[in-house]
Amino acid sequence: MGETYPELGGSEYYKLKGFIGMEVPKVRVTQAKRIMNSITEAIDTGYIKSCHDLSEGGLAIAAAEMALSSDHGMKLNLTNVPVSQNMKRNDYILFSESNTRFLAEVPEKSREDFETLIGGTVCSAIGQVEKDERLCVYGINGKRIVNASLSELRDAWKSTFRKGQ
Repeated sequence: MGETYPELGGSEYYKLKGFIGMEVPKVRVTQAKRIMNSITEAIDTGYIKSCHDLSEGGLAIAAAEMALSSDHGMKLNLTNVPVSQNMKRNDYILFSESNTRFLAEVPEKSREDFETLIGGTVCSAIGQVEKDERLCVYGINGKRIVNASLSELRDAWKSTFRKGQ
């Protein structure tokens, strides 16, 4: 849910790459209010099984955290992510920290009711939960750009703590 803008200024991704500046996330008050109301109502109604904001680290980190916490894999397609303009970079779509965006898991049986409830809110089905324990992401050109087992992701996540000890 929500629209992705090329807003990576101050992001974790830029920090990792050693960049500073550029476009920082802006709060678009009207859109934010509509999305927050829609997502709250969808959660209260029981249409959303799980949900994660895309603020710190963007879509890539939210998807990884959701997969790690559930032990279910995920398959995502970046061509379906709602973007504000013709964004031609996978990394921008994956790591943008634009405000008021959420990755929500909606069971197929609730999809139609969910879409009716949220009405004109910017939203798109970008993937599905998988039984196998892999996170797969297909880029804007349709090629697979991420294919990682959850155990690999978990090891990478845990290894960051060992370095500082």
